[in-house]
Amino acid sequence: MTIEKKGCLAFAVCGSFCTLEDALGAAQALTAQGWTLLPIMSFAAQQDTRFGTGESWRQRLQAVAGQPVLDTLQAVEPLGPRRLVQALVVAPCTGATLGRLANGISDTPVTLAVKSHLRRNRPVVLAVSTNDALGGSMRSIALLKNTKHLYFVPMSQDDAVNKPNSLVADFSRIEDTIAASLVGMQLQPLFM
Repeated sequence: MTIEKKGCLAFAVCGSFCTLEDALGAAQALTAQGWTLLPIMSFAAQQDTRFGTGESWRQRLQAVAGQPVLDTLQAVEPLGPRRLVQALVVAPCTGATLGRLANGISDTPVTLAVKSHLRRNRPVVLAVSTNDALGGSMRSIALLKNTKHLYFVPMSQDDAVNKPNSLVADFSRIEDTIAASLVGMQLQPLFM
């Protein structure tokens, strides 16, 4: 079976360590659907945690994408000016990243990649994963929801009893969200 090539996406991961496995699964699914991925890691995603080492996540992301991870400000800055990708996916997108984006702070590889990509008015897809989405991060989500060229993957509470403010994107809907974003449409972002 021949897979039709769809184009190139930037696939950026942040430090929501409990959802990195889901993010890598989504990245694998995108490559299986014909997308070429340009992988990006935030500084936080490169840390060692109880979920694994930063180096192991890097190696796994590189294996899925088939090319080296971009993990410095210098490496991601040309993304927009050179029009390297059709869309940029941030999965998982943490509360810290949401806050930086909402306040125009581009001091990580992921946030600078978003800023650079938006210079050309191209879509950015955010797959939220944060324990304070319905708390401290809601202001950032609301602001970004009303920002041109930003699209949210549908999300819901992952544990309403034990983590009542937590939201996580449905990583299986990333490709649907990309497709919609490429024609300027937002899927229903919240479902409870």
